[in-house]
Amino acid sequence: MPGKKAPLKPYLKWAGGKRQLLPEIRLYLPQNKTDLVYYEPFVGAGAVLFDLQPKKAVINDFNHELILTYQVIRDNIEELLGELKIHQEHHSEAYYYEVRAQDRDAGVFNRLGGAERAARLIYLNKTCYNGLYRVNSQGLFNVPYGKYKNPAICEEPVLRAVHHYLSANDITILNGDFEEAAKKAGNASFVYFDPPYHSQDKTNFTGYQAEGFNEGEQIRLKDTFMFLTKKNIPCLLSNADTPFIRELYNDEKFEIITVSAKRPINSVAEGRGGVSEVLIKNWK
Repeated sequence: MPGKKAPLKPYLKWAGGKRQLLPEIRLYLPQNKTDLVYYEPFVGAGAVLFDLQPKKAVINDFNHELILTYQVIRDNIEELLGELKIHQEHHSEAYYYEVRAQDRDAGVFNRLGGAERAARLIYLNKTCYNGLYRVNSQGLFNVPYGKYKNPAICEEPVLRAVHHYLSANDITILNGDFEEAAKKAGNASFVYFDPPYHSQDKTNFTGYQAEGFNEGEQIRLKDTFMFLTKKNIPCLLSNADTPFIRELYNDEKFEIITVSAKRPINSVAEGRGGVSEVLIKNWK
């Protein structure tokens, strides 16, 4: 994973984003990271990806609309920028709800092209309340309007930098289950997991997808983590610091590291601010 060649940063706000934890994460990367293929099965807004800037990577997320933005930025940047400039020109509270309502009508939504759908997600993300991505049980985006004075709807330099990185390097973009994505990792790989965090009291925001990410999914993730550990593939995992997670990864093969983070995005105000999180690594 070579030195940086572009001023990359996430182009979306994202609950659980890792920008503020990058200094901590950098401390716990494999020493030979520059020789490894980077895998990120829950890529989200890509803060770690854009910080490391690997030449070869496999990124994945279950969220189709999110992954579509990566694909469109790589393959169709000019049309995307044009669509975002239209949103920027027409932005208002009434316009926001008009755009948000597009997924309530399958006929309207299915007629949108890839660049239109990618621009819609970016626009809603930049103008919704608290930068939250949340869908209801039907998979419909349901975050209310955020009253920002000058939202950065079309950050052209940022989007062009991401386009250049994705286009100039060997970056495979997947849209599927984390287990399938992770199991593609070979011996010369490093896997970073940043799943929806465990919430023992159910107050932390986890509504990235209609199906949710419950404790059964956390257990399946741990099984995947163990599968890769047995193959001697270095893995690092972020999660909430809860008794459930500590017990789940209570194994001599793993090291659990406590870190502190601020979480400005949460479904309730009490869940924002300083929180304890864990990094879990599977090599010594």
